[in-house]
Amino acid sequence: MIGRTEKERKRLRLKGYDYSQPGAYFVTICTKNRVNCFGEIVNGQMRGNGLAAVVQSCWNDLPNHYPNAQLDEFVIMPNHVHGIIFIVDAVGSIHESTLPKTIRERRAMLLPKIVGRFKMNSAKRINELRGSPGVPVWQGNYFEHIIRNDKSLERIRDYIAANPQRWHLDKENANVAGSDEFGVWLDAEGGKSVHRKNT
Repeated sequence: MIGRTEKERKRLRLKGYDYSQPGAYFVTICTKNRVNCFGEIVNGQMRGNGLAAVVQSCWNDLPNHYPNAQLDEFVIMPNHVHGIIFIVDAVGSIHESTLPKTIRERRAMLLPKIVGRFKMNSAKRINELRGSPGVPVWQGNYFEHIIRNDKSLERIRDYIAANPQRWHLDKENANVAGSDEFGVWLDAEGGKSVHRKNT
């Protein structure tokens, strides 16, 4: 069998959760094939290059397009980014009566739109710098976790801030030299899901 049926596919969203509602979200976005293209870790410090500067600029620009979004802790790693996004006001549904209901519902969810804009704009600008139009920069999927309380928020903030010092334990590092208890804790917290790129 070449592909899986809808029923066999892993659930990509937390069932029944409204991703446009106010809340805090921890997101991780990896580069295509986890290629290290944003710089390197030297002595526990991230030394970003020009592409990392583009990524930072595109991240910082998001509230200009989504006034209901507030950005919190953020880090650029050699092949991925981690960030926290707060959605501060509920977003009304988008009325696109010509589209099927499931597509309208998906478009009405703010978090995937924010991440999609970040990926699209940063990839476009990176490809302009590299002279490689249309080449994928990011993986189609991204990871997110709903932050349910202040204790979890503080732990995730600490993890993001210390991420460069923990690069040797990072599962995104091709030369990982151990395991990180943060991933185990995050899985135990629940509410984690993977979103596929809308096509």
